Amino acid sequence: MRYLTTRRSEKAGLPPGTLVHIGERKLDQVIVRCMAYDETRFEERQVEAPAGCLALAGKPGVTWVDVCGLHDVDMIEQIGKQLHLHPLTLEDVLHTGQRPKLEDFDDYIYVVLKMFYFDEDAHRITQEQVSLILGSNYVLSIQEMEKDVFDPVRERIRKSKGRLRRSGADYLLYALIDASVDSYFSILERIGEQIEEIENEMLDNPETGTLHRVHELKREMIFLRKSVWPLREVIGSLERDESDLMQESTQLFLRDVYDHTLQAADTVETYRDMLSGMLDLYLSSISNKMNEVMKVLTIIATVFIPLTFIAGIYGMNFEYMPELKWPWGYLAVWGLMIMIGIAMLIYFRRKRWL
Repeated sequence: MRYLTTRRSEKAGLPPGTLVHIGERKLDQVIVRCMAYDETRFEERQVEAPAGCLALAGKPGVTWVDVCGLHDVDMIEQIGKQLHLHPLTLEDVLHTGQRPKLEDFDDYIYVVLKMFYFDEDAHRITQEQVSLILGSNYVLSIQEMEKDVFDPVRERIRKSKGRLRRSGADYLLYALIDASVDSYFSILERIGEQIEEIENEMLDNPETGTLHRVHELKREMIFLRKSVWPLREVIGSLERDESDLMQESTQLFLRDVYDHTLQAADTVETYRDMLSGMLDLYLSSISNKMNEVMKVLTIIATVFIPLTFIAGIYGMNFEYMPELKWPWGYLAVWGLMIMIGIAMLIYFRRKRWL
């Protein structure tokens, strides 16, 4: 469970607004990328410090500043001063254990959401926190890793496809949220494949390791639920927001994202129910397997009961037993026992006990 939790004790006792990075350092060096565009102009650069990118935020058009890496507290503080961000906003940005939420300030909107990836080596879900800040003509995205799901959005901006280059910063915010929500479905598809594989294993050959995988998936689904369900409230609040930063035309697109979020939340709930039922399936499979073993042993014991009876009779040491002096007595007893065993097996077969 360590990768699903964050240590909050580092912040204990400090006054509100104190900037402390809480979470794992996932990059060696902070990466700052910037895109400035409008319908006819496009500029892209990667810089070491965000000052040059943030200066573009005051120019016409839309500016997207993407900061990868949260461990540089001084840089986050400089960004906050340049954009006049509230200290509590910066505190939430640096605390990677935040619940998805929306905060509407007078001159900007702050959105927190989670971005998920599937770790192929560890066969589990990894996540990072993404903070999105919407200003009058800029969007600031701050994330923990360089890897993200925003590449399709970048390509649309570069190639001037669709309404992204013709719209404002609020539409860019919608596009980033939409890309994040769409990535949830790829994660859920992978989990669905694992659940189907585990179901087959439980029906064919249930083992203790399979049960451990079920418990691991249950923990991951609880973690996903904690990130997906609050996102419904975030998008719903953003859709109903009456801020001047959000245009009515963009709110129509947010309804579509809200529907996608509901679908993802329903899928999470469905998988949770399936995983909860897998424990009963595991116990039933183990019980059926044990019953099959006991049935075979019972049949073997039942077949040998009359044979043991015959062997016990002729194992007695009485002197006057007429069969003991028969020339074919030994073979006759063997034949009788074989016939009884075969007859019992045929009877069990007809009763479908075998």
